[in-house]
Amino acid sequence: MADLVLKNIVKKYSQGSSVNTIDNIDLSIKSGEFIVFVGPSGCGKSTLLRMIAGLESVTSGTISIDGKDLTYANPSDRNVSMVFQSYALYPHMTVFENIAFGLKLSKEDKSTIEEKVNKVAEILKLDILLDRLPKELSGGQRQRVAIGRSMVRNPKVFLFDEPLSNLDAALRIKTRLEIAQMHQNIDSTMVYVTHDQVEAMTLADRLVILNKGKVQQFATPKDAYDNPKNKFVAGFIGSPAMNFIDVVIQKDYENNQYYISLNNSHGKSNDIYLENHYENIEKYLGKTVTAGIRPEHMQNGFRDSQISNELQSLETVVDYYEYVGADGFLFFDLNNTTVLSRISPSGFKGINNVIELKVWAKKILFFDKDTEERIY
Repeated sequence: MADLVLKNIVKKYSQGSSVNTIDNIDLSIKSGEFIVFVGPSGCGKSTLLRMIAGLESVTSGTISIDGKDLTYANPSDRNVSMVFQSYALYPHMTVFENIAFGLKLSKEDKSTIEEKVNKVAEILKLDILLDRLPKELSGGQRQRVAIGRSMVRNPKVFLFDEPLSNLDAALRIKTRLEIAQMHQNIDSTMVYVTHDQVEAMTLADRLVILNKGKVQQFATPKDAYDNPKNKFVAGFIGSPAMNFIDVVIQKDYENNQYYISLNNSHGKSNDIYLENHYENIEKYLGKTVTAGIRPEHMQNGFRDSQISNELQSLETVVDYYEYVGADGFLFFDLNNTTVLSRISPSGFKGINNVIELKVWAKKILFFDKDTEERIY
């Protein structure tokens, strides 16, 4: 295990360019943590991972592992191991030979190689497959062999570059679980890249959420979901994605309460009173802001009775409906914006019908229209 520290990391692909592919990133990763770099395509997550591995040069800044500055060290001198999207197995070698290949290059003795390969194979449940060739394995098994080839070297840091993207949905879930269990078993520092936010949420101790080469938030999955720093994080984390609706902050002076109006396409106005953080919203009185409401916070019935006093009614007309088994997704218009609600299918009465939903008002977030930073 090892600490991994990145200080003021910058990457430019052309000298004198004003555009940074990686823009002044600071990260301190604790020994044994499972960190996931997540963000849309082109955000810089794979570039950052390759810089840690030494496969991409650093324009400025420092990369340290276990307190040692390795910014300009050769990849072979960093004691890191990288698992790529492509399995890159030797087709003529058995599973055992593929896993052992690096050890043989290092001229380890035969008994040590056998001991290390068997130990890794047991952890990854490959022990009964050691005599097979890659062509005899499933996609998930091949990826486990690629992981085993990295594990057997006992590196200080494991790096994973979208290792599950070539697998089908069922295999991704299965292999994701295996990677999580592997981390528990070997307790190593791991840095994992993915564009799939569900994959990121389920694997990570902490998330590094990237956009346009900048860290938008470095937080636990729960904190990123509950307390996003800005509109980008709020929209990227969570599935289905958060709804964003332009609203005007208003005040009921008689009751000394702030509220917003959510108007449906049939002229019905729903006043939703704000629950907390008045000191942050006061300066926006009379101004348009962006309200963020997650689909699961607009339902036809919440099971938790303890939040009943935090729920407010919202009446709307259903424009479209998707049945996905345990849930139903309602689409409707609020303030000239199409929004989505996750409901129980038993509450659906048909398209173009009026439906009354309950809004968990305490969970509504607000963002500045210009900066997109969170107000509260």
